[in-house]
Amino acid sequence: MSMSPIAEGTSCEVSADLASISMIANGGSRVTLTAEKLRLFCKCAHCIRARFDERFPERFPGIAIVEVADLGYGLNISFSDGHDRGIYPKSYLAQLAES
Repeated sequence: MSMSPIAEGTSCEVSADLASISMIANGGSRVTLTAEKLRLFCKCAHCIRARFDERFPERFPGIAIVEVADLGYGLNISFSDGHDRGIYPKSYLAQLAES
C-alpha cells in the first residue's frame, strides 16, 4: 500500500518535546516522523559524503528538531546537532513515513 503524498499547503507541527514532526497526507491521514529518522535519512551532499566515507553515525539519540522552514515543495529541517542542510521534499517525507 502506497502512502498518499503530503498535502499541499499542509502545515507541519513539531512535537512539544521536539522529537518528531507531523503533517497531514492527502486523504486526511496524519504522518509522523521522528527527528532521529529524519536525521538518519538526510540526503544532503554533506550526509551522502559522510556515508560514503563511512563516518556517518548509525544513530542520533536525543536529536531534536529546532527549526522547520516550509519551502513549498518540501521542508528544510534544522537539528540540535547543528545540521541544517537537509531539504526534505514532501514526496520523500511520504516515502519515509512508509518505511
